Amino acid sequence: MDHSERPPHTLSGFPAAATEFVSALDGNRHRIAERAGVSGTELRALFRIARMGSITPKDLATHLGMTTGAVTAISRRLVDIDLLHRIDHPGDRRSLYLELTPHGHDVMGEIHRDFTDMLSASTTTLDAAQLEAFTAALASVAAEVRIRSAQL
Repeated sequence: MDHSERPPHTLSGFPAAATEFVSALDGNRHRIAERAGVSGTELRALFRIARMGSITPKDLATHLGMTTGAVTAISRRLVDIDLLHRIDHPGDRRSLYLELTPHGHDVMGEIHRDFTDMLSASTTTLDAAQLEAFTAALASVAAEVRIRSAQL
């Protein structure tokens, strides 16, 4: 059987809808990154740092699934464009924390507002009860996926 005779691999139902949702969010992430002047990976790093408030490069590398050397290069670039700064680690003179600069906070605030506005506009067909149910279901599925992914 040559490759042209193989059937396509397609999903249906909820798995197809979930894949479409993730793909749409990924496309939006690329748009946001481009507007912010960063790569997709740099944007993921910024989101993690913004969420944590302060993080070591080692912990960021673990979260991103990268080496600390790769995170050093990413953080250096984000420092150079004034989105991050390095803070000395009070308990370890060989370590440091990464934190958003005031400009980084402004950029993340704008990104969050844009994302919230886009999602709000995308859910106008849902009433308040439907949106609440969708939010709960999405959070529940995400939690279960995390649990099941950790078990694999």
